[in-house]
Amino acid sequence: MDINLKDMSRKELEKLRKDVDKALENVASRELKMAQEAAARAAAEYGYSLKEVTELAPRKAAGTKSAPKYRNPDNADQTWTGKGRQPDWYKTAIENGADPASMAI
Repeated sequence: MDINLKDMSRKELEKLRKDVDKALENVASRELKMAQEAAARAAAEYGYSLKEVTELAPRKAAGTKSAPKYRNPDNADQTWTGKGRQPDWYKTAIENGADPASMAI
């Protein structure tokens, strides 16, 4: 199927884009349904439902935050986990001779 895009007007190109987007959505939906059916058949071969199998899958951690390890001695609301970029208050304290252990929580 050859389509000469250079000879098409903007309106024709926009319609083509809309048609292609709709076709892609339909194909993705159909493929997802086929994948789900295949997974259900595979689970059934072993005597399980797809729901039982998916409930066994490990869940991703919900982005738990690390506990703070350092606290700004001048402002107790400012803390740092010790990971990532050092906050300005921490760098300034170190430059001024503070011991990291003195800021440890």
